[in-house]
Amino acid sequence: MFNRFFGQKPQEDPDDKNQGPAQERAGDAPSRPEQQSPQRFGFLNRTRQLFSRMSEVVEETDLITDEMWDDLEESLLAADVGPSTTIWLIERLRRRAEDEHMRTGAQVQRALREELVMLLGDPSPLRLSQRSPLTVILVIGVNGSGKTTSIAKMAHRLSREGRQVMLAAADTFRAAAIDQLKEWGQRVSVPVISQQPNADPGAVVYDAIQAAQSRGSDVLIVDTAGRLHTKYNLMEELKKINKVIQKFIPDGPHELLIVIDATTGQNALLQARKFAEDIGLTGVIISKLDSTAKGGFAFAVADDLGVPIKFIATGEKVENLIPFDPQSFVAALFTQE
Repeated sequence: MFNRFFGQKPQEDPDDKNQGPAQERAGDAPSRPEQQSPQRFGFLNRTRQLFSRMSEVVEETDLITDEMWDDLEESLLAADVGPSTTIWLIERLRRRAEDEHMRTGAQVQRALREELVMLLGDPSPLRLSQRSPLTVILVIGVNGSGKTTSIAKMAHRLSREGRQVMLAAADTFRAAAIDQLKEWGQRVSVPVISQQPNADPGAVVYDAIQAAQSRGSDVLIVDTAGRLHTKYNLMEELKKINKVIQKFIPDGPHELLIVIDATTGQNALLQARKFAEDIGLTGVIISKLDSTAKGGFAFAVADDLGVPIKFIATGEKVENLIPFDPQSFVAALFTQE
């Protein structure tokens, strides 16, 4: 467990090999991302317009030309796919075009869709513990990323799925963070365990686990690390929390998610990389992915951090949290209005 959260990218547990992509409690239906129609991705209109630029070139010439490659690269960069990911995609597509003897831009476009889906990976639902009655999810993210709101949305979603959810306000260094989580807890009818500002985050988690177990909760979501501070302090804080969790739940924590603000694009990715370098993240929540953001950012996240995208948050309402389905997401980008 320590290797999974500190120093290595998440690996599939040996005991999970026959459990599918998520751990489900015995008797529960698998919690998998629902199939989503392109119409559900209306917030991607801005990005869809950027991706359609290549389609227009294909319709005009239907030939593979240097101009087509240049236009494709420009479109990917404009959609905030990111320089390194864009370069990798272009090189990959050029090799495929040569190896597969492609002749038309339409063939390249189909290959691009395939590469984008593969880049995002398979759908990755939340890991729900099968060994323990209580699943513990840690959430980190910089101030202003939408972390607390995303936690509330996730709690609301899990509650509607029949889970008994509790929240822990372990981001104790800002009084506002505690108050905000408590306010959201009231809105979504989920209890919040908290202490005074500047309290030991480990003590908050200790109280929260005891409360969750005594009240028969299924899921405990811990709000923590809501600031950019030194890597050492972040590691030490999470190690303490990890020890507290494992004292009660040996196979926990089951998820360590980071919330990234899509509207800040590549800058947010640089911040996330600082968290991810020595902390084995298990997933990402992309917040604020509405009409003002560029959806291509999702590909940069998947490529750069190497962990699955669990959810995308698309608005202010508690319902605006969608389990991430790569195939539906890519299909929506290429859907013509």
